[in-house]
Amino acid sequence: MIVGVVGESVGRKSVESLDLRAEVELISTERLIFFSDAVVAIAITLLALDLPVPGGATNHELLVSLQTNLNQYVAFLISFVVIAGHWRGHHHLFGYVDRVRPILRWNLLWLLFIVIMPFATRVLNGGGAFQVRFTLYAVVQALAGASFLLVMRGIRRHDLLKPGSPPNLIRGSSIRMTGLTLTFLLSIPLVFVTKYAYFFWIAVPLVATLARRLTGRLPPDSD
Repeated sequence: MIVGVVGESVGRKSVESLDLRAEVELISTERLIFFSDAVVAIAITLLALDLPVPGGATNHELLVSLQTNLNQYVAFLISFVVIAGHWRGHHHLFGYVDRVRPILRWNLLWLLFIVIMPFATRVLNGGGAFQVRFTLYAVVQALAGASFLLVMRGIRRHDLLKPGSPPNLIRGSSIRMTGLTLTFLLSIPLVFVTKYAYFFWIAVPLVATLARRLTGRLPPDSD
């Protein structure tokens, strides 16, 4: 009788402990998602704050000012598209993640490079030493992609996805991020050949689209 009561008490405490742990994990996951969303929003805001305001007393002067700052506007659009792509991938992936403790440091590393992107964009828009500025910007973008790949590797390694998650979720996200990372890495040698190497970055949305279509044709993961 006493043994049964003690066993029932221990079992109840074990269930309560598991419930508490699950609740803590859920809160931690939500906090990380909210924090990541806030950091991305701040990074995009900083990009917009750095946009030069065109000036001119006449229509012609205003158009000339817009043309003068065209490279900065293009750099802003590229950075915005890349950061938005990162956020979209993070938002989609973490909707299926139920625990984040094992990947917390990798997510913070990814956020570090997201925060650096507005700085890298300002460096890119500076005058002179274009090859170095271009390379720095491309390296930051590639490191952001590589850090997100580490996040996905950690999710897969520690089996952090919820039951019933899409079978190709990690593989598809990895393919898209690998394509993005390689696009920026491959653009670095081009800058030492032509000053129009940044046109290679325009391929980023095309690479993402092709990767998305490829993912849809892949068989489900076997593991």
